[in-house]
Amino acid sequence: MKANLVTQLTLLKQRGQTVAAYGASAKGSTLLNYCGLGRETLDFVADRSTHKQGRLTPGTHLPIVGPEELAKRQPDHTLLLTWNFADEILRQQQAYRKAGGRFIVPVPEIQMI
Repeated sequence: MKANLVTQLTLLKQRGQTVAAYGASAKGSTLLNYCGLGRETLDFVADRSTHKQGRLTPGTHLPIVGPEELAKRQPDHTLLLTWNFADEILRQQQAYRKAGGRFIVPVPEIQMI
């Protein structure tokens, strides 16, 4: 899974695509650190928690912003770090998705939605 995810994200970046992440969770930070994904791959992490916004992700030091930034910045792809809440987040992010934004769900297998 690690190799596939890193390869997919690397290919997107090589094609000039922008990539963000959603969900500054502990499991998400573990995934980022395990895969070695940082600022060279991801532009920012969006999260609904105002306690996390304005801070950096542990180890990878990615800026954490509010979820409205997805619609404002419109990254081509967003890595979903809180995959256990995929259905809820996909519903919440309709504006981003309608504008062409795609989510990457890494677990249990990589899916582009």
